[in-house]
Amino acid sequence: MTRSDSPQPNPALKDLEILIGEWEMEISNAVFLPDRSARVKGDVTFEWSEGGAFLILRMGVRQSGPPWAIWLIGRDESNSGYQAFYYDDRKVSRIYEMSFSGNSWNLRRQSPNFSQRFEGKLSKDGKTISAAWEKSTDGLTWEHDFDVTYVRVK
Repeated sequence: MTRSDSPQPNPALKDLEILIGEWEMEISNAVFLPDRSARVKGDVTFEWSEGGAFLILRMGVRQSGPPWAIWLIGRDESNSGYQAFYYDDRKVSRIYEMSFSGNSWNLRRQSPNFSQRFEGKLSKDGKTISAAWEKSTDGLTWEHDFDVTYVRVK
């Protein structure tokens, strides 16, 4: 077996290449904010880690609101789904099942007492992602949590 001097991009993550770059995030219609009409803006970057072995999503908030967070996204080459490992400054750690195909981005987490799901749509020009998060305390009954929009900056 030969080993390359530098890491090679993971071909199992090729579909995520469209996300690479800098984005502005805006959270709205959030049940956890004191004023549901408030909008919270943040900065998001998608970048390759280890030469393309994983995708890292970093979030930072510009004003008072949701915490910063980091996501590490990877995939088993024998499976079409991804896994997204999440951690934020509240010391919350979660694992999501993820799919990304065409213009559709989905995240799911089934967990006792707090399940979540995310559905996002990437615009045809690849410059906007419109999405919403839902939550459930029993895994059966879902309620809106918040909307989020990502707009590509670079």
